[in-house]
Amino acid sequence: MISEKEQPDENTTGSVRPVINDFSITVATVNGSGSQTSNLTLMRALFKMGIPVSGKNIFPSNIQGQPTWYTIRVSDKGHLARREETEVMVTMNPATFARDVAGLVPGGALLYDDSIKIPINRQDIHMYPMPVKQLVRDSAAPTSIRDYIANMVYVGVLANIIGIDMEHIHKALDFHFKGKAKPIELNWSMVKNAYDWAAANLKKSDAYLVKPSGQTDGYIMTDGNTAAAMGALYGGLQFAAWYPITPATSLAETLNEYIPVFRKDPQTGKNTCAVLQAEDELAAIGMVVGAGWSGLRAMTSTSGPGLSLMVEYMGLAYLAEVPVVLWDVQRIGPSTGLPTRTSQGDLTLAYHMGHGDVKHVILFPGSVTECFEMGWKAFDIAERLQTPVIVLSDLDFGMNQWMTKPFEYPDRPMDRGKILWEDDLQKMGDRWGRYHDVDGDGIPYRTLPGNRLPNAAYFARGTGHDDYGAYSEEPEVWEANLLRIKRKLESNLALLPEPVIKQEQGADISLISFGSTQDAVDEALYVLSNQGYKVNHLRMRSLPVSDNVKQFVRGHKRNYVVELNRDGQLHQILQLEIPDSNLRLISLSHQDGLPLTARWVVEQLLAKEEQQHD
Repeated sequence: MISEKEQPDENTTGSVRPVINDFSITVATVNGSGSQTSNLTLMRALFKMGIPVSGKNIFPSNIQGQPTWYTIRVSDKGHLARREETEVMVTMNPATFARDVAGLVPGGALLYDDSIKIPINRQDIHMYPMPVKQLVRDSAAPTSIRDYIANMVYVGVLANIIGIDMEHIHKALDFHFKGKAKPIELNWSMVKNAYDWAAANLKKSDAYLVKPSGQTDGYIMTDGNTAAAMGALYGGLQFAAWYPITPATSLAETLNEYIPVFRKDPQTGKNTCAVLQAEDELAAIGMVVGAGWSGLRAMTSTSGPGLSLMVEYMGLAYLAEVPVVLWDVQRIGPSTGLPTRTSQGDLTLAYHMGHGDVKHVILFPGSVTECFEMGWKAFDIAERLQTPVIVLSDLDFGMNQWMTKPFEYPDRPMDRGKILWEDDLQKMGDRWGRYHDVDGDGIPYRTLPGNRLPNAAYFARGTGHDDYGAYSEEPEVWEANLLRIKRKLESNLALLPEPVIKQEQGADISLISFGSTQDAVDEALYVLSNQGYKVNHLRMRSLPVSDNVKQFVRGHKRNYVVELNRDGQLHQILQLEIPDSNLRLISLSHQDGLPLTARWVVEQLLAKEEQQHD
């Protein structure tokens, strides 16, 4: 967060002290105008300059014409959460012009299309009008694409104003267009002309600059859906079924993109993984449950509305003990909600997904790196526990670009769990029953289709059944089975990702968080520490609640549970599962559709602390 002392010293009439690599750039355009290419070009060029950078795309759910904003944050300190402040504004949209201008910080830089004739009633900002239409007319761009190429004007002007290396702009275009000479040259020509025009006609008066930093060496940029798809492929995924839904669609599309690269049998030339687009989410999860039962590593991906349609099949998989993986890339609900806004509002539904007594294993990736890691670990957990595993991501992770270290190949062989092949089954003798716990860990042994022994067959029932898969309505049989399934999960929590705990000597309050709020919480802890506050932090990476989470909560006077939903869903779950510590748990929940900011976390925590001392 930029403090007051880091703001420019003076306004447009005087010199300013430079603010280097520590500000936010917001680009305001209209949806469908092709601005995403320009924005990603800017962000990748900054990344190539070695500056820690993140991008947040705030876009509407319609196809074209509505306002969209893209915010790029640069931070030498490595703070990459969304900020509420904008120091550099590029506005190309008359419909939001007044709002965009009003939102700029004092001393900020405003770059705007000079065909927008709306008066600017501010004397405390630095203004850079851009002759967008004239530069486009002067270009060699075909008429059919001039509306799209126009966005490259602000790329060139902004590069000149804040000092983005043009060599890295060209490299970013080469990356985006995959080395295709014609589109690269067309866009580069527009950027270069705009840069040269700005150099000749604009005099820089604002404070904001970027300089090479060298802090991104060894990092890559990608999005969470890509990371999840690659993790699943590296984890032995064999079958995926899905139905298109924002913001999960690109996860399945990425599977299709990378299967020919990573999953082609060198002997036969055939792919070793299949992806099927179903007619709806209900069909998709049905196919996945069938594939999981047959022994394939199977998954689906969806978002809130699709999750609702999958409830019954997930209950079947839970009771029949079928391993499947479900990625929920969350958006705002209920109902259609806001399809292109981020949220952590599916937690309660996901955790208890099914009627009756159901409690699923949930994984919470806290970074794009963990999206990859949990992409493969989810299959090991599902097969070892013979249960559905739900990975809760969200739109912010799934569709936005993030810095990350290159992904590492799984560090252990695949864990297929307790499977009996022919030789194993013969050794079991009469002891084997599909739902019979012979080891005391709650996990029975299973066989797979293709086992040639007659006693390998069983019914995978969603109805009442005994240890051997026979139908039963006996009360004691039903209750014993449900209690075994509960014991199976609770006694094997060590298989799940452990929470990440950061503790400071003398701290008696804490923040508890999960998922994509991680960057905002980390930055908030940095700000609080600089202000003299001691606050510990626990980032949850899985449910059910483990003993170390319970001990952490009991070790603090107050635990503030930070999450992106209205009702504090994780807070409610922790209260239910740690009932002796209800008064130690305090909800900090927020749901406006945007990624969380450190400023909100700090202000809310300090306000709550002040209430405690009144």
